[in-house]
Amino acid sequence: MATPTCPDCLTGSVKEGTPVGTVSTLHGLDTYIARPEKTPKGVVVIIPDLFGWEISNSRLLADSYAKKGGFLVYLPDFMKGNSPPSYTMHALDGLLAPASWSTTIVYKPFYLLQTLSAVIPFLWRNSEKVIKPRVWDFFSGIRNDPATSNLKVGAAGFCWGGKYAILLAHEQSMIDVAFTAHPSKMKFPDEWDAVRKPLSVAIGDVDMGIKIDMVKDIKALLEKKEDVPCELTIYPGAKHGFAVRADPKDEGQTKSAGEAEEQALTWFTKWFTLGAN
Repeated sequence: MATPTCPDCLTGSVKEGTPVGTVSTLHGLDTYIARPEKTPKGVVVIIPDLFGWEISNSRLLADSYAKKGGFLVYLPDFMKGNSPPSYTMHALDGLLAPASWSTTIVYKPFYLLQTLSAVIPFLWRNSEKVIKPRVWDFFSGIRNDPATSNLKVGAAGFCWGGKYAILLAHEQSMIDVAFTAHPSKMKFPDEWDAVRKPLSVAIGDVDMGIKIDMVKDIKALLEKKEDVPCELTIYPGAKHGFAVRADPKDEGQTKSAGEAEEQALTWFTKWFTLGAN
């Protein structure tokens, strides 16, 4: 059973705001759908972090992709309801925060219980052998759906979901383009070197899950690939999870999150419109 890459996988802030998309069942999964005002340039499927499809962070990001990028955006429930509740972020913050001995004795066991009761079921029910077929079936559904079969398809994966975006990019037929921010559990160099579709990566230089020396190695590997266009942008001071769970009170993390969003929008637009009439 896999474990989170680092404590930052479970920390962060819940975004304020009201998502404006709709919810429907699509290709066998409950799916949040954000539609552009005009004919979509392409389809972007968000494969979220371990907090899943219902948290406002992911849904507001889907709305932004649709509005700013002109994409049809799908945010499926790949976890089928088995994602940690958002209060897990606060529980882990409380568990990790410095505290007096009395607070440690009284409150930290409660925070620990909250965290474990949320994370262990997630890990047990969302192994790669369970999730990967769901992801592949969903993308196959998009390819075969008359409503989307004429559109290019992109995958946008974050943290936990970043691995699946990259694995999709290993194959020629599943997607046309991929973006990932601070992906987790990638094997170096094999799973990076196997990329066969355009891939853009956003990652911070203080990511607890991937140390900066490894980030530089990944960047060098991707940018030397001659068979497929790839890029990796390193965000100074950005932590693991910054692209989706940045603290709005932290100007640096918020700025990096906005720049990573623009990176994704630019990348998808480039490859969706390449060769278009």
